[in-house]
Amino acid sequence: MYASLKIGFLASAVTLALACAPAKAAEVPVYGPQLQGFDYPYPLQHFNFNSQGESLQMGYLDVQPQGQKNGQTVVLLHGKNFCAATWGDTIKVLASKGYRVVAPDQIGFCSSTKPGHYQYTFQQLAQNTQQLLTSLKINKATIVGHSTGGMLATRYALMYPQQVAKLVLVNPIGLEDWKAKGVPWRSVDQWYQRELQLSAKSIHDYELKTYYAGQWKAEYDRWVDMLAGLNNGPGHKLVAWNSALIYDMIFTQPVYYEFQNLQVPTTLMIGTADTTAIGSDIASPEVKARLGHYNLLGKQVSKLIPHANLIEFKGLGHAPQMEEPQKFNQSLLQILR
Repeated sequence: MYASLKIGFLASAVTLALACAPAKAAEVPVYGPQLQGFDYPYPLQHFNFNSQGESLQMGYLDVQPQGQKNGQTVVLLHGKNFCAATWGDTIKVLASKGYRVVAPDQIGFCSSTKPGHYQYTFQQLAQNTQQLLTSLKINKATIVGHSTGGMLATRYALMYPQQVAKLVLVNPIGLEDWKAKGVPWRSVDQWYQRELQLSAKSIHDYELKTYYAGQWKAEYDRWVDMLAGLNNGPGHKLVAWNSALIYDMIFTQPVYYEFQNLQVPTTLMIGTADTTAIGSDIASPEVKARLGHYNLLGKQVSKLIPHANLIEFKGLGHAPQMEEPQKFNQSLLQILR
């Protein structure tokens, strides 16, 4: 069923969808299945490769250092409801300080291919990322992972420790094992039906409550439009299907038990007001009450990781790099130095 949904056909339908959309729908943008029509803060490039019998395209930003180069590269890994574009403020600051910055969109996300069938594992996404960096002749880099990107960054550092100068985890999910704590399992089909119902309002309401501790800023609207426009476009079903597969990966493949095996210098950057916990919406009140306490999780996991450092942003939520970019970027630069 899903394999018949082809990227090329869907992408070509974007113009038609835009032309036929009623005027009242203009408030919600329409983007293609690979986020065609959305403006990235830097030129978007694509890495073509084969994986699991399919020809895939991985979108990425590769921003060269401005002014004096320091010879270092920083790789920024986005979260589940984020894209490479959401790192825009951080990219600008890092490049201005002489860093080369690479920010990929993982397969299944944003500007990258949404396969009809793909076995999502963090190992697979880590290998995809490593192949991209190899193609760019990057042998060693600081890996910064946010949210789901934190789980991926952890897996990457476990698989390729010699290629990781430093590891920085920004409000990573996976600091706890939700299923072990009693969160009910959802099937991929159930996740799919859930993702089909996404709207700009549901995205806004979820992020306001879970990410931003009830404090909304106008600049967040662009990121709601990014996700809503992707889900509102001609790739709606394919986007939802890949999202369902990715949620299954996140829920069933914890990295929590392997933090103790990390061998690279690691820093946790934690917004303490974050309450993100996958599946908390269907958990019992008793289970839900035990989930998503980042003010505690950061401290607990920093003790599991050998010689880890912990930086806390009091009162900030799930995305400190977007809530308080100046404060976040200053702290990140200190880590890099």
